[in-house]
Amino acid sequence: MNILLVDGYNIIGAWKELQALKEHKLIDARDRLIELMADYQAYSGMRVIVVFDAYLVPGVATKVKQHNVEIIYTRAKETADDRIEKLTAELTTKRNKIYVATSDMAEQSVIFGNGALRKSAREFEIEMQNVRTQISQKVKSIQFEKPSSKIQLSSEVMEKFEQMRRGNKLSD
Repeated sequence: MNILLVDGYNIIGAWKELQALKEHKLIDARDRLIELMADYQAYSGMRVIVVFDAYLVPGVATKVKQHNVEIIYTRAKETADDRIEKLTAELTTKRNKIYVATSDMAEQSVIFGNGALRKSAREFEIEMQNVRTQISQKVKSIQFEKPSSKIQLSSEVMEKFEQMRRGNKLSD
């Protein structure tokens, strides 16, 4: 199984769309990142885990699922980097391929040592833009291919039905 670990605040700080949301309201940027990760997970088939720092926030770690994406908020005095490094060590097996989306150089060194691969924030942003384009194209092609009627009708008959639907008198 392919697993993507996302350093949430690192990505928010690096992606243009999320930076703009963060300047107005951080929670909006977090929610948008989670929505994008849900799309990415559905498209790629990868298991996606987003990790957010709670380093300066007192409390216990929490793990929730939103839009079928796993979200981890670290406990007090634990950084997202720490948790991601632990997760790469725990999840790396012969069957799992672990990717980490971050631009944090120190974290990249540790994850490489744990056998994980990295996606820089910029590389991942470009990949996400391509995924969104492909999803849009797929939706358009499905809409285009979808027949307007379950019964195949000639255009002449369709026109007459349309006239009837609009309440117009049928012309001969």
